[in-house]
Amino acid sequence: FDSLPPAHYKETMNTILLWIQQSETKLCTPQVTVTEYEIMEQRLRELKTLQSSLQEQQKGLNYLSTTVEEMSRKAPADVSQKYQSEIEGIVGRWKKLSAQLVEQSQKLEELMTKFQRFQNDTKTLKKWMAEVDVFLKEEWPALGDSAALEKQLEQC
Repeated sequence: FDSLPPAHYKETMNTILLWIQQSETKLCTPQVTVTEYEIMEQRLRELKTLQSSLQEQQKGLNYLSTTVEEMSRKAPADVSQKYQSEIEGIVGRWKKLSAQLVEQSQKLEELMTKFQRFQNDTKTLKKWMAEVDVFLKEEWPALGDSAALEKQLEQC
């Protein structure tokens, strides 16, 4: 019985596996082109929530690793190997998930910065185009008025 995991181990294992599966599903959401900043903010909040949840689940993963180490010292080699490979698979998925979270968060933050810059540049361009439109619709000076023509040429 010393080589068998405690009941809490199986519960924690199931909880962690379920959490990893749900998180992987959330991260595999197809990437689409987003043209609204609010949607980008919402997605970033979701990723940050997932990162917080990852931190909360870390205790469970640590417990699993520690329990497997303890069992490895007491259990026969074949049983020990079974649990060791099981925890290695979970830790591998955990690390991959963690890396994806960081990568997607950073990428989204960069895209949000670019998107804001683009929106600001667009506003500036529209303002300039409106000013040019007003200028082009102004009445042109008479052909004999050289001072007004020079001023208009300078504005152009």
